[in-house]
Amino acid sequence: MSTYVNTPGTQAPYTAETWPIAAAMLAFGGQDSKGGPIQDADPQEWGRQLRLVRRLGCTEVDPTDTWVRVADLSPGRLDDFSAVLADSGLTIPAISTSRRSVMDPEHGEEYLDYSHRLLDAAKTLGVPMVSFGFFQPFTPAQAKALWFWLEDGWKDDFSDEARALAASRIRELAEHAQGNGQQITLEMYEDTYVGTCDDAVSFLQEVDHPACGLNPDIGNFIRLHRPMEPVTEMFEKVLPYANYWHVKNYSRDEDPATGTVATFPLPMEFGLINYRSVVGRALELGFTGAFLCEHYGSDSLGVIARNQRYIRDVLATLLD
Repeated sequence: MSTYVNTPGTQAPYTAETWPIAAAMLAFGGQDSKGGPIQDADPQEWGRQLRLVRRLGCTEVDPTDTWVRVADLSPGRLDDFSAVLADSGLTIPAISTSRRSVMDPEHGEEYLDYSHRLLDAAKTLGVPMVSFGFFQPFTPAQAKALWFWLEDGWKDDFSDEARALAASRIRELAEHAQGNGQQITLEMYEDTYVGTCDDAVSFLQEVDHPACGLNPDIGNFIRLHRPMEPVTEMFEKVLPYANYWHVKNYSRDEDPATGTVATFPLPMEFGLINYRSVVGRALELGFTGAFLCEHYGSDSLGVIARNQRYIRDVLATLLD
């Protein structure tokens, strides 16, 4: 088996101060200050938003393709993007895709081509990791909901034929990434091929490529109003395969009498997941990847900055 797996006991390659902890650019949406698409904006518009992230104390960002699709920038614009990053004092440890599944029934092949372009754009920018997922655009009900996870979204086709095609396409991307000196990771998300911890490990083993690991975004699961496995058991299954980690947290309350579940986004230190514990376990298992701080609602940028400081404090105690 050549499936990606961490090596327990691996010495941490960073200190608490140097560990890459990226801020998600999701909070900015897709518009510039004039209401136009940020994708087509002047570089100074990119810089205006990036400098705000830097002023909040972050030193890394994940542009995420809901903000700027670096794969669709011309070579000259990609150079501009790189220059703005440097001028803002920021680096990119990884780039995440969002809702561009290579198994989209209408655009799957188009998104596969896009994913290959993204790997090459990331290489040009010196980015060693790209995160892919199978989650797809919001349904109309999700788009109207206060929190999109309150409504059911896309569900992957779990037929043997579709699953085999999905594994083949991800393996193709992993092979490309390996040739570029990169890795890829699969973001865990409900009702997809990596929609439970057991399914994620099984699918990764089917992909069977050393350049493909898991993004153990368990926050995507605990926010759902569904029954769930104990948090520690979920992490124990997937942390050995983690090579990039989207981190966020939620409160979760369950009424055993009615089965009612209520969830709400919170800063990392206040939610259901005990990140001090699970980060420690990840380090024991050899995790050496970057973190990405996400948050929905409220002052998401402020919470992301708080979460970044929290992770550095946790790492300082664990790496001492």
